[in-house]
Amino acid sequence: MPFTLHSPAFANGQTIPPRHTADGDNVSPPLEWSDAPAGTRSYALIVEDPDAPGETFLHWAVYNIAAERDRLPEGTTQGAKTESLGHGINDHGHAHYDGPNPPCGHTAHHYRFRLMALDVDALGLGPKATVDEVRSEAGKHLLGEAELVGTYAHPERTQP
Repeated sequence: MPFTLHSPAFANGQTIPPRHTADGDNVSPPLEWSDAPAGTRSYALIVEDPDAPGETFLHWAVYNIAAERDRLPEGTTQGAKTESLGHGINDHGHAHYDGPNPPCGHTAHHYRFRLMALDVDALGLGPKATVDEVRSEAGKHLLGEAELVGTYAHPERTQP
């Protein structure tokens, strides 16, 4: 079976619910995965918007996810830190999930949730590592990758 990533909140290629966007509660969606490659010792997750003006916008990175895990619950990285996950600094300057927020008037953007299976127990990154640094370091230890793509555009806003 192939390494797969999915969400109970939305199907691959479908719209991300507003709850998981900047228009809603801005909480990360629940994610689940299966059939990781043999030898997987940890995971790293990157969320990016390749449709952003200019260059790919990096929304979230979580790393040092234990190999025994097969999911991240909704709202991971929100609230008090209760586990030893690493959190990359995103392009908003935050070490937590910042959901879809494409410019008004844009057509739907594609948000890539990329889960990487790694051959190390932990990435040796400091507390101020950026999402791009997480992606680069994880790439050196990549065994396999699973991807889930969701779309989002701001709902039409009416004038009062």
